[in-house]
Amino acid sequence: MVKAVVLGAAGGIGQPLSLLLKANPNVTELSLYDIVNTPGVAADLSHIATPAKVVGYLPPDDGLKKALTGADIVVIPAGVPRKPGINAGIVRDLATGIATTAPKAFVLVISNPVNSTVPIVAEVFKQHGVFNPKKIFGVTTLDVVRASTFVAEILGDLGKAPSVVVPVVGGHSGVTIVPLLSQSSHPLPSGFAQDALEQLTNRIQFGGDEVVKAKDGAGSATLSMAYAGVEFANKIIRAVKGEKGLVAPTFVNLAADAAGGEALKKEIGSDLEYFSAPVELGAEGVVAIKSLGKISEYETKLIKAAVPELQTNIEKGVSFIGASKL
Repeated sequence: MVKAVVLGAAGGIGQPLSLLLKANPNVTELSLYDIVNTPGVAADLSHIATPAKVVGYLPPDDGLKKALTGADIVVIPAGVPRKPGINAGIVRDLATGIATTAPKAFVLVISNPVNSTVPIVAEVFKQHGVFNPKKIFGVTTLDVVRASTFVAEILGDLGKAPSVVVPVVGGHSGVTIVPLLSQSSHPLPSGFAQDALEQLTNRIQFGGDEVVKAKDGAGSATLSMAYAGVEFANKIIRAVKGEKGLVAPTFVNLAADAAGGEALKKEIGSDLEYFSAPVELGAEGVVAIKSLGKISEYETKLIKAAVPELQTNIEKGVSFIGASKL
């Protein structure tokens, strides 16, 4: 029995994400929460012939608490595209609901900026005395999905896209996104020029801008983000159900695996509290934070450029909750 909860289920990411979770036969209960429209979204999804029972909740009558009661996995796509300050407050309030109602649930944070919103969730959980770094994840899977797709395009065979694996580390915005293309399961063509590598890296880092431009500023990456969010959620669900050896890059608190976290800090040359690295998942959450492995000189420079930005993003999230206590 797996109860999945989507907070922000009526939005541009929330609706397709809820649809994809409803399609997962391992989900037996799907609980949707948003400030508007969730009963309608739930009614629509409830007609789909899969096992999950779907219920939609609104804020009145303790809707958030009812949505979260008994949750195994909570996915948070709530918020406004590209409005960091607004999203910080939304995520703080939702995190408070999770900390008080479902503190043992796996929490998957999609709301941007992930580099700041994951620390916000962690700080709220610390305030409530229920912080477990092994169960709070920033979803960076979209960067991985983009990297796989773009490499397959360069190889001239989109049929390979599902099997291309490129670790993407660091964080989840701009220069903090570091694709380790030297470790791609399907190597780039021999003689792939440095300027072409830099263009590909930039495209992975700023793929979101490509979508915003194509939508004439009227939206951001919602469908690809929903797909990527469910890719990661499905791995968590498989881990909960006992599958071993699942590894995925995700933005986590490095205390989730003390030894792995310390080794990673040495690799990146910084005492960061959070970082996106390949993580082994298990029934209790983070099993191990993996090493970056052998990386190129160019990738070393990218990580060096990412660290100060990451530090600033993380501090913003932590200080936001510090200020909220006043």
